[in-house]
Amino acid sequence: MKSLKQVLEDTEVNETTSMSTNTLVALLYKPKGPFAGLEIYASENEATSEKTLTNSKVSVCLPSEIGAGSNNTIVFCMLTWSGTNKTSDILYEDRLVGLSVRGKNISGLQQRVNITINLTMEINDNQKPSCRFLDFSTYNFSEDGCTTLWRPGQSQVICSCDHLTYFAVLLVSADLPVEHQEILSYITLIGCSLSLFVLVITVLLFIINRKVRADVSMKVHINLAISLILLNVHFLPSHTVAALAHSGLCLYFALALHYSLLATFSWMALEGFHLYLLLVRVFNIYIRRYLLKLSLVGWGVPVVIVSLVIIIDRDAYGISPLDSKNPNSTEICYIVNDTVKMVTTVGMFSLVFCFNLIMLGVTIRRLVSLRKKKQSEYIDRDRAKQDICTLLGVTVLLGIPWGLVFFSFGYLTVPGHYAFCILNSLQGFFIFLRFLMSLRKIRNSTAMMSFKTQSTNS
Repeated sequence: MKSLKQVLEDTEVNETTSMSTNTLVALLYKPKGPFAGLEIYASENEATSEKTLTNSKVSVCLPSEIGAGSNNTIVFCMLTWSGTNKTSDILYEDRLVGLSVRGKNISGLQQRVNITINLTMEINDNQKPSCRFLDFSTYNFSEDGCTTLWRPGQSQVICSCDHLTYFAVLLVSADLPVEHQEILSYITLIGCSLSLFVLVITVLLFIINRKVRADVSMKVHINLAISLILLNVHFLPSHTVAALAHSGLCLYFALALHYSLLATFSWMALEGFHLYLLLVRVFNIYIRRYLLKLSLVGWGVPVVIVSLVIIIDRDAYGISPLDSKNPNSTEICYIVNDTVKMVTTVGMFSLVFCFNLIMLGVTIRRLVSLRKKKQSEYIDRDRAKQDICTLLGVTVLLGIPWGLVFFSFGYLTVPGHYAFCILNSLQGFFIFLRFLMSLRKIRNSTAMMSFKTQSTNS
């Protein structure tokens, strides 16, 4: 491959020349004047830059940023050779597409090179095309600098890359079959919509109930509920907004979605901190202006993070695929920069998840120690149900189900994704159920106190 590349680049031509063999179709293009871009079309036995080919296999669009001059020769070749595939994935039609410029190393382009490959083979639901290039230093295929533009059912794949070399399309195993992706989309839509509806009801019930408003723990829960409301309000229409291609509106939704997600993580962590005060410290837990300080952390930390992202990288927000590993997944208005996404969301959630996992362990240990002090088996059985409900409620408030994202790979890919989507899209609904149970408990407690007072007076 290296020899072929070198021979083609060293071939002296005075004008554009094409050549073909049984396994190779090549075009040597000689620019005449300022380079303004170039389109190349290739079939099984012909390559040209002057016209489109009806039986075209590959078409290439080179940007003007390449800057080829009259002393340079642009080399295009389409090689069909089964010996190039050294991976477990399938090399589509055993075809490589080579692009280079004599005397220049082209990389880091702002205007990307687009290579369109027409698909003639059927791709099953368990596969997806992936654009790669042949790395001559490792003799392996790599996808660095290349983006695959393809959706199920499309008859062509577009490889958008920022450099020139030998490219190929590999058929790799899809993370999730298409039918599962559609089902998960519907589950997420229904679950988030239901959670949004009941969370609004939860906040309204909190506002109109004076005795509930006096409970500090309930105030912490309501702040988490409000952050989830903001998250769902901006997540549900984000796909529609991204499709409108309105940059200003999409920027707002991207900022708001990032902020509300960080606020949700913050209040999950504060739920863990509040639980620590109740179960571990127990005594001397009075903190002056406690709720105000929690609010400054819960709502203020996300403001600081989002502001820093804007200052460091103004282009960090925009239209981004929902699944960063699959550029063809549903697009939403969110973070475009993968580094920013990993540091600010994955990094923050990992810290929150580890902390709250410890708090869940503390809760379980506390419940077990309390149960050991009980002597009556009847009370133990009755309390067991309450303990289970308590643990489930604490698990939801601490956001433990979000940790399922760490297990959605390998053999657990499909069940992991289903569990993640169902449990997390319904998080607001579970909080609503816990709120109703707490509301019922408060009313029963009030009724009991009223009954005791009347009995005492009598």
